[in-house]
Amino acid sequence: MPTDTLNAGVREASMTPHNVIRSGRLRPARALAYSLATIGIVLLLFPVYWMIVTSLTADRDLASFPPRLVPDISQVGVYMDTLLDTPILLWLANSAVIAFGTCICTIVLAFFAAYALSRYHFKGQGVFGFTLFATQMLPEALLVVPFYALFISLGLLNNLGGLVLAHTAFVMPVVVWLLKSAIDGIPIEVEESARMDGASPMRIVTLVVAPLVAPSIAAGAIVAFFYGWDEFLFAATFVTDEGARPASVGLASFVGEYFIPVNQVMAASVIYTLPAIVFFIALQRYVVSGLVAGSVKG
Repeated sequence: MPTDTLNAGVREASMTPHNVIRSGRLRPARALAYSLATIGIVLLLFPVYWMIVTSLTADRDLASFPPRLVPDISQVGVYMDTLLDTPILLWLANSAVIAFGTCICTIVLAFFAAYALSRYHFKGQGVFGFTLFATQMLPEALLVVPFYALFISLGLLNNLGGLVLAHTAFVMPVVVWLLKSAIDGIPIEVEESARMDGASPMRIVTLVVAPLVAPSIAAGAIVAFFYGWDEFLFAATFVTDEGARPASVGLASFVGEYFIPVNQVMAASVIYTLPAIVFFIALQRYVVSGLVAGSVKG
């Protein structure tokens, strides 16, 4: 073998990914990636930061130019005033009931529907799958009137359970296809092995399949939770009792005919945002793996 060819092969073999990075060949690309990621994070977090700054800005400085970019800690009392002067804690409790209720109902119903679509072949399966997709084509505003008539007949107005059912109906199709994709990626041999060991179908589904798609279940739970937490239209239409208002509707009540307490609205918005952020952080490590589960096989 010629010496030049041998030396070239040695040099190529020595250029492992670690050595390439150490050599600096990828440093500009990595620097660009980190810069873009940093810019993206700043853009995503800036609205939250701006809410905090605005909530901690005195009324006389709200319209000042240039705008204040640093929060005034002396104005922190606005948070205590918001908690004492408004029923925001009750609103948050109502939102939590709706969000967690939607989350639980959606995951339970969507998981079994997704398993049926993935593992069984039945007449009308294609129509059922298409119907799930078709429900996402209907805007909520189109269904407010028929839903309102249905809620009246069922006595579900001013009822948090009714909102849970309405939200579950809208978000469940999305979660069904998310979970179906994950279940499709599980080898059928895993279930057959459990069946040979004497496990019942329900035990196979709940104790074998469910743990294997736990990341996708967590991702679906986040989707359902945020849908129930943020939803406004149905809550504003079907709930007229102030004691049953969720926080999304309660925040809208700050808007008056002649005056809007901007800093108090922002303080309430920060309080309203924190539980959702905490919930997302608690499950965020499952999001990416759950959303891409089943998209790559092999």
